[in-house]
Amino acid sequence: MTVTLARDGDRPRVSTDGPQRQLDRQASPALWGELVAAVFALPGVVEGHSAVSPASSRAVHLAKVGVPIEPRRSLAPADARFEPVHLHGVDDTSLHLVLDPARGTELVDRGWAEPHQYEDWGTEFLVYGPRDERELAVVVDIVRESIAWATAPAGSAS
Repeated sequence: MTVTLARDGDRPRVSTDGPQRQLDRQASPALWGELVAAVFALPGVVEGHSAVSPASSRAVHLAKVGVPIEPRRSLAPADARFEPVHLHGVDDTSLHLVLDPARGTELVDRGWAEPHQYEDWGTEFLVYGPRDERELAVVVDIVRESIAWATAPAGSAS
């Protein structure tokens, strides 16, 4: 499923100081748990510690990919394990991920995301925590899209 619909309602408030986090309208703890379970059930996904996010976050690593194809396709620095996505803790429920800049901008325009506060490449975005089951499905699809873009062969990702 490619996200084409606008996200309903106002955007949540997001911190302006680091680390970037969602301050209101978070997922319920149960829905956040469903998000974590769904993301780490995706094929080839391995849970780990984030190289760049607070300890309450969970990094998405891939079993068969140790390093990014290029730096802009990972949230972690070049000397760390490939990390295209990380999920923030239950008090936040947002996530950071990498996407093709044009696609990320579409998600921003549709109300699902905003640019990462400390972006280096224009590929880093914060996606808001889901508020219901429909949004959960959309957010998991955005994670799938991020992983696919981050692992596409060099030259195939714009």
